[in-house]
Amino acid sequence: MGAHGLLGNQPDSIDYSVHEAWNEATNVYLLVILVSFGLLIYARKNKRKIMRIFTLPPTAGSSPEPNFYDSLQKVRLRQQLEMYSLARKFEQQQQQQQTTESVQLSME
Repeated sequence: MGAHGLLGNQPDSIDYSVHEAWNEATNVYLLVILVSFGLLIYARKNKRKIMRIFTLPPTAGSSPEPNFYDSLQKVRLRQQLEMYSLARKFEQQQQQQQTTESVQLSME
């Protein structure tokens, strides 16, 4: 009786359900930590295999849908070439007008 101390009157009054729940929760947390640590180590060792899963496989031929930026660069290049050709035509017209004016002035 002396071993129970003050709780000698109620020997079965201690509720261990809270302690059991806490032990189960800590076991679950430890298990989650260990599994995540193992996955982290696996991911570091097999990074290329994992990245290969998430990348798209390269297409054998040309892609059916052209890349937007490539087509945009082609449009810009085409616009620049058109502007260059228009500028050259304008310069040629200006030179022809200057030569015809100089010929007309020399004729007068």
